Amino acid sequence: MRIPAHSVCTAIRDDIVTGVHGRGSRLTEELLARRYGVSRVPVREALRTLEAEGFVVTRRHAGACVAEPTEREAADLLEARALLEPLGASRAARRHTEAHLKVLRGLVRLGQERARQGTGEDLRSLGGWFHETLAQATGSPSLTALLTQLHHKIAWMYVVEAQSGPVEYWAEHGAIVDAVARGDGERARALMALHTERSASAHRLRFASGDGRAKRVRNAQHPVNTTGLRR
Repeated sequence: MRIPAHSVCTAIRDDIVTGVHGRGSRLTEELLARRYGVSRVPVREALRTLEAEGFVVTRRHAGACVAEPTEREAADLLEARALLEPLGASRAARRHTEAHLKVLRGLVRLGQERARQGTGEDLRSLGGWFHETLAQATGSPSLTALLTQLHHKIAWMYVVEAQSGPVEYWAEHGAIVDAVARGDGERARALMALHTERSASAHRLRFASGDGRAKRVRNAQHPVNTTGLRR
């Protein structure tokens, strides 16, 4: 495997997220350089970046290792998402471009089609692209970077179970895009807040909890009702 030096950080992060480099495993510069076909210099720089992002920790006598986040740290990510995603949707309503809208609407159409067909694996990928595109539509590099990093870490720590109502789930995406297209930041914020609340219950920790089983996120809220937000 040989990749450009500037892409080493992305490659290592992707391999951490997908489990190629397991939680707690050592990340030696020499082996990583050999794996990605680069010198040790970009690997060293990538490890520093990934440590700042929380994917890597440096341990005495062991060096760089994949981080082992706690359940509380994982739960904090979903709480942060519940705050930042609505903010992002509101910003996107004010700062999006026509190109962003075209991509978002295309993803919603495809998502709704796949939801009717019941192809769950495609839906997870499409959902990720939807939220990444919406983050880019905020017009804020710093907010886009925060949301992107948050999505990566959630994908690393959680398995997202198939939605019980995928058609309704993608209808929510469609409603968010409609609000963004109209420039209605408050409605986009409110719809995204409900959407993130609903989707949180589908997240299950990838790593074992104290009782030896992966835990599903508990949501104390009542089932989401979007009736009052429809126009």
